[in-house]
Amino acid sequence: MTSILHAAVVLAAVSLFGWPSTPASAQEPAKKAADPRAGANFIPTKVYSQAEDEQVLKLFAGLRVADVVDGLDKAGLQGLGQVSADVRPVWRDTVRYTHRFVGIAVTARYVPTNKPPAGRRDTKDFDRWAGQWYKNLSSEPFVSLIRPGTAVVIEDAAAADVGTIGSNNILGWKAKGCVGVVTSAGARDTDEITAQRMPLYFAKPGRGIRPGRNEIESVNRPIVVGGVQVRPGDVIVADGDGVVVVPRQDAEEVAEYARTTLEGDKAGRRKLYETLKMPPDDSVK
Repeated sequence: MTSILHAAVVLAAVSLFGWPSTPASAQEPAKKAADPRAGANFIPTKVYSQAEDEQVLKLFAGLRVADVVDGLDKAGLQGLGQVSADVRPVWRDTVRYTHRFVGIAVTARYVPTNKPPAGRRDTKDFDRWAGQWYKNLSSEPFVSLIRPGTAVVIEDAAAADVGTIGSNNILGWKAKGCVGVVTSAGARDTDEITAQRMPLYFAKPGRGIRPGRNEIESVNRPIVVGGVQVRPGDVIVADGDGVVVVPRQDAEEVAEYARTTLEGDKAGRRKLYETLKMPPDDSVK
């Protein structure tokens, strides 16, 4: 009798309120785990706002590579962040120092292709082949990430004689706000880039086009340039001494000490300029 009464109570409750809901995890089929053979990234990309970037850029404005290296030493990062001296400026301005720049890294990685070259073709067919390669295999998907203060940093196919960077596309990047470019490999049209006064730091001239030579592998992921890891959002400082990379999490501490180094150097050299009766230049102002 008790069991019958209990069943009646349960049925009455169901008629009023419905059956208890099944947990969502039980309702949905279990998601299939990703196949590890498909590959995985283990270093997350941290995203910073433009306002955050601007704040950091103000801290580094006018600082030299040497000052920043001293700041890295003070922060316990001695020997880190110093890009190989093989990566050097394409041109220098020793009056206004317009080859120098400070920027926030947007990264791209190109790898050597394992696909065959085009072979001999008529002009129309060759141009079609090259256009398809640019579109499908070796495009510039990082361009949409460029904003004022961006430094485009490219890891490229070092052994290939390829000019991923040229006088045309580098101007397009500048128009979107790019302040300088660093690559572990090559660039072409270096005479025009020099005339255009767009800061570019590279390892060597690269004379060939991308089709048949490299492919885009990733954008805004950690890369290696000149033996140094570069993550998106890191601070890039470049001048006649080369390129240095400051990890974003250490930027404020590094910049603070670097600023005292620069100010002390300028003050000391201003006095020497006066003693030697040398007219002041931009380096001591």
